[in-house]
Amino acid sequence: MIKSEFNLQPEILENDIVKLIPLQENHFEELYQAGSDPLIWEQYPIKDRYKLENFKPFFESAINSKGAFLILDKATNEVMGTTRFYDYNPEISNVGIGYTFISRKFWGGPYNKSVKKLMIDYAFEHLNSVIFHVGEANYRSQKAVLKLGAEKVNEVIFTINGLDILHFEYELKKV
Repeated sequence: MIKSEFNLQPEILENDIVKLIPLQENHFEELYQAGSDPLIWEQYPIKDRYKLENFKPFFESAINSKGAFLILDKATNEVMGTTRFYDYNPEISNVGIGYTFISRKFWGGPYNKSVKKLMIDYAFEHLNSVIFHVGEANYRSQKAVLKLGAEKVNEVIFTINGLDILHFEYELKKV
């Protein structure tokens, strides 16, 4: 069976809880407002991303990735955060899912799992696995990807702002 080409940024992915729309330049203010809480970033490798000067490069990299989404609460259309597909590899039929943050108002509910399920289901229409890279100190995200059924498969070093930062690589395979 020939699979269709994987699109890093389909028009809309949605379910009854969340809606993911392609991230655009005009989303900056709303997204920065959602991400300006220091507690969101406390376990991320870049802990001061809540500051405007550190959020701007994160946003620009999301726009330039051509795989980023604005996460909206389906019921209210409120901006919740962002996520993206990255490192698409057609040769081994996988893609990364990450660079995700969700504002604290939406922590602890069904939101993150709903976002990931939308992205995983879409990816598995075209690919055989998805990868998650999680900073070694980001325990919340490590628990979240394990709950999705992903398994730790590797440890990798990413250089971020000149610093070498250990990340754990998790893989979720299509069954």
